[in-house]
Amino acid sequence: MSIRVMLVDDQVLLRTGFRMVLAAQPDMEVVAEAGDGAEALERLRTTEVDVVLMDVRMPRLDGVEATRRICAQPGAPKVIILTTFDLDEYAFSGLKAGAGGFMLKDVPPGELLNAIRAVHSGDAVVAPSTTRRLLDRFSPMLPSSSAQPTHPEVERLTAREREVMLLVAQGLSNGEIAGRLVLSEATVKTHVGRILTKLGLRDRVQVVVLAYETGMVRAGGGAVS
Repeated sequence: MSIRVMLVDDQVLLRTGFRMVLAAQPDMEVVAEAGDGAEALERLRTTEVDVVLMDVRMPRLDGVEATRRICAQPGAPKVIILTTFDLDEYAFSGLKAGAGGFMLKDVPPGELLNAIRAVHSGDAVVAPSTTRRLLDRFSPMLPSSSAQPTHPEVERLTAREREVMLLVAQGLSNGEIAGRLVLSEATVKTHVGRILTKLGLRDRVQVVVLAYETGMVRAGGGAVS
């Protein structure tokens, strides 16, 4: 089956460009378009969508609030926030709202297509190291290194799970974590899955966000001792 994509952007030319790129792919189909978040929510009531490419700054309802409302629905499609360097703060808010990740609007077509396929298959769209760099830009918005974890479920993690969570938050992939802890990659993947379940998180992107918000790591990627 084709991956059903919705394009949400108030700029018609940008939607046209994205549509042309996706239409050339045998495994993708643009099934809906919207000019703002409110229209996107309306379209989703009548259209089956797998992945939403979501702009941020739009009239009536912006992309962050639209993402929050979409992700709160049962069986919601995955959302990829599209942003520019000037709107990174909105990308951070979008991740908190439930988006699987973010990409820049001038992303090369190949990277955009790979991201859509990745999020559709259940993986995080944003590489952990990229997510870390985004969060590092917002150190004033994040807790100081003396902040105490405020998420009660963090205390339920085993010592190994906390160790894995810290390495995820510092931008390491499953393979890199496996090498660091001398574990198999499959074992690391199992630990990450248990962390997601215990903390009620959707993906490793949200693991990174939570680790920063609770003060488990400092801005810059260092673990708090």
